Amino acid sequence: MFNLLSKKKPKNRKSSDIDRGLLVFEHTSEVIRAEQVLKEAGFTVRVMGPPPEIQTGCDLVIEFPLMEELDVVRRLEKDGSPPLQVTPVTSPLLSPVALFHTKEYDDCIMVRAANMKMTIDRKSLEIVNISGGGCPDVPFLANTLVGKKLTEAPSPRELGHTLCGYALELAYQELRKTCLQ
Repeated sequence: MFNLLSKKKPKNRKSSDIDRGLLVFEHTSEVIRAEQVLKEAGFTVRVMGPPPEIQTGCDLVIEFPLMEELDVVRRLEKDGSPPLQVTPVTSPLLSPVALFHTKEYDDCIMVRAANMKMTIDRKSLEIVNISGGGCPDVPFLANTLVGKKLTEAPSPRELGHTLCGYALELAYQELRKTCLQ
């Protein structure tokens, strides 16, 4: 007997192609808050750059498993931070943009996350450069972090509270994941 309730995925499609959604917010601070709320609630989310078709002025969106849309939206509404829009990723044009770009130089590795770049010496793990962004805390972040080892430097998120500080935190975490594991 044929079971109408069973849903089999076509063999030529990957799960990641059909089950992602994007949460769109007006301001970057709302994305940062929503990411924190959702991660603390145990959801698997990822901050990405928005595709041009849905960009609202905010440089970030949250990618999440579309099957969890109802729970995700309810959790954000309970927190008082609902998204402006929830969009399923239905085509390559709506695919979010990766925030990370890694470039290797002679003895250094640089990670760019959104508009911020952090470069470390691969051997000593010393932070040798921080650049990018236009937020007022970038000089402070650079002055505080350059010259410190990646293993000893404070988290940029603890020091800065702007989009640039957040992006630098992403680069910092990516470098830690890449270089310390």
